[in-house]
Amino acid sequence: MSFFDELAYQYIDGEWRAGSGSWDIVDFNPYDGEKLASITVATVDEIDQAYRAAERAQGEWGATNPYTRRLVFERALRIIDDREQELGAAIAAEVGGTHAKVAFELHLVREFLREAIQLSLRAEGRILPSPVDGKENRLYRLPVGVVGVISPFNFPFLLSVKSVAPALALGNAVVLKPHQNTPICGGGLVAKVFEEAGLPAGLLNVVVTDIAEIGDALIEHPVPKVISFTGSEKVGRHVATVAASHFKRTVLELGGNSALVVLDDADIDYAVDAAVFSRFVHQGQVCMAANRVLVDRAVEQEFTEKFVAKVKTLKVGDPTDPATHIGPLINEGQAEAVTAVVERAVSEGGTALVHGTARGTLVGPTVLAGLPEGSCALTQEVFGPVVSLVPFDGDEEAVRITNDSPYGLSGAVHTGDIERGVRFAKRIETGMIHINDGTVHDEPIVPFGGEKGSGLGRLNGDAMVEAFTTTKWISIQHGRSRFPF
Repeated sequence: MSFFDELAYQYIDGEWRAGSGSWDIVDFNPYDGEKLASITVATVDEIDQAYRAAERAQGEWGATNPYTRRLVFERALRIIDDREQELGAAIAAEVGGTHAKVAFELHLVREFLREAIQLSLRAEGRILPSPVDGKENRLYRLPVGVVGVISPFNFPFLLSVKSVAPALALGNAVVLKPHQNTPICGGGLVAKVFEEAGLPAGLLNVVVTDIAEIGDALIEHPVPKVISFTGSEKVGRHVATVAASHFKRTVLELGGNSALVVLDDADIDYAVDAAVFSRFVHQGQVCMAANRVLVDRAVEQEFTEKFVAKVKTLKVGDPTDPATHIGPLINEGQAEAVTAVVERAVSEGGTALVHGTARGTLVGPTVLAGLPEGSCALTQEVFGPVVSLVPFDGDEEAVRITNDSPYGLSGAVHTGDIERGVRFAKRIETGMIHINDGTVHDEPIVPFGGEKGSGLGRLNGDAMVEAFTTTKWISIQHGRSRFPF
């Protein structure tokens, strides 16, 4: 039985069951339009059931020896190794992922599970001094309790596991809502792996639903103390506003408008390779993708010629074909939105050095140049295979242009002088930036997150401990205190 038949259900309190809503979310293959699954949506009542199940299960799990908790993640890692081909096929079918994208996603899932194994042991307490004689101050680090996780469609398996695994490892329970376009890879598969790994019932619950059915119930519910959201800036702002009104903490990983900057002393051939990958990996549906490629005028002509030539070699088509570089966008609405950005950019005076054609969800790569400052293609996140080339004169102008964005997630700078690159990187208003590399990177122990409209907080490594635990001060007075009355 395929994953799409087996997992087309809600997963609440250790049971796979149909939702009780009045309509279905239909899961389609974005490449060929094949119906993969149909899932009856969860209602507000089922959101409550999921959170209450998590609340009941969390107490015992939080008190479990962390050396015992970590065994679940060790088994989950083995399951992914054993079922790699099945998992990869599911990601390719539901997301339209190419061979390279699928391999990248599964590799990072493994890395984050390995980190979760270590994270189980990292919630360390402290003993702090006191100005009061005889007083002992203990600072305990405890699970927050229950975490709500909302994951996106572009890397659904990875970006669900990325929050779910650390939250569980640190002693919490989780309610996960995957994106409607990827309910299996972002939800059902995650639950299945942890179920087979022996995670006790109730600790991970998956609800497949839509805001049209539940409103803000997932965020407003009184049980979760932290909401981890990955998605668009617009929705992230709403999540932050609602959560704050209920005194909930949030970790928000939102959109980007990253720039890859090529200075005048860069290795041009290498910079071209990095820029092509940074923009066109997974059809550009990556928050860290290089929407803008800034090039010093001293090397603009050479870079542009080589960049355009390489982009023209990219093959668009069936993601299951190992030779394919660019597969489908997630749906036709997204393809139409990307096409509209290109048309508007050209109408604003831009030139399409490469003008990709659109056929259904397949959109060929487009390279834009000569855009006026403030063009839509330069100021917004374009979640598709479209890149803008922007010339500059010297490092000062490059810094100004790079920072002229409401986002600040990732970036890259290419130069023959490493320390020049470091000086440049320090001036960029972004959470992450890479010297002589691409813009798309994620490593389990390095803090991941953005500035400005790209989000709040950080994930990965010790940042996970901050995100999914809380501190409690317990003082002990040895001897008797003196009170003023």
